[in-house]
Amino acid sequence: MRPYSARRKFGGLFFVGWISLVVGACNTANSGDPDAESSVRAEAPRRDIVSVEENQYSQHGEELIIRDFFQDRRGGVFLDVGAAWPVHYSNTYYLERELDWSGIAVDAFADHARRWRNRRPKSTFVNFIVTDHSGGVETFHRALDTNMIGISTLTPEEGLGPATEFEEVQVPTITLTDLLDQAGVSKIDLLSMDIEGHELAALAGFDIDRFKPELVCIEVHAAARQPVTEFFAAHGYERLERYDEHDFANYYFTPARATAGR
Repeated sequence: MRPYSARRKFGGLFFVGWISLVVGACNTANSGDPDAESSVRAEAPRRDIVSVEENQYSQHGEELIIRDFFQDRRGGVFLDVGAAWPVHYSNTYYLERELDWSGIAVDAFADHARRWRNRRPKSTFVNFIVTDHSGGVETFHRALDTNMIGISTLTPEEGLGPATEFEEVQVPTITLTDLLDQAGVSKIDLLSMDIEGHELAALAGFDIDRFKPELVCIEVHAAARQPVTEFFAAHGYERLERYDEHDFANYYFTPARATAGR
C-alpha cells in the first residue's frame, strides 16, 4: 500500500495564497448552472466505465471506480490524502490529466513535492501529517527496505511490520478542516485517503458535514472497517458495496441521498 502522506510547511501567507489561487481556479471552473448540469447528466445514459475501460495509473483500480461514479465529469475538485507519487499509483492523475480536475495533495513525505510541481500543474502539494490536531510535530516512519520503497506510516508496527527497518522524520500536523479552511476551499467533490491505519484520527479532524464530498475513496485496514463505516453512517453516508468486486483494498462512501440512480 502507499505511504501515509502530506509536504513540509511553506510558511505563512505564501502557503495559504498559493493553495487559494490553485483551488480557487478549480472552483471557478466548476461554477456552472447546477440545474442545467443535473439535467444533462439525467438525460445521458450511464457508461459502465469500471467494467469496460482499463486502469492506467491507480494501484487497485480506484481510478476506474472514481471515473465510473462521476461518469467522467469534468472540472471537479479533489483532496488526495496520502497522495505519494504524482503519477505512479495515483488515484487522481487521470482526473487532472484527462478531465481537467485540480485540488490539493497531502503527504508526509516531503520528497514528493518536486515531482508534484513538475508533473501536476493543476494541483498543490503540501507536506503534513493529517490527524485530529493542528500545529504539532510528530514522528513519521519511512521504510528503508528497497522492496518497500514508498511505504511510510505514523505507526511502523501496523503499517510496516515489526521486522522492517525504517527512518524517522519530523513532520508538522494539521487537520483536514484547517487545511481546507486555510486554502479557502468550501466544497470538494472527491476525498481520496490512503494513510496506512490512521484513517480514524484523520476523519476526527474533518468536518465532513460542512465539506460534504460526493465520493470518498478510503483504504481501510481490517481492524478499522467497522468504526470507519460507523463514522460515515453517522454523517449520512452509505457504502457503495457494488464496487467491492473491483477493488479489495478500499471502501467507497457517498451521501445516502446521492445513491439513487448511481
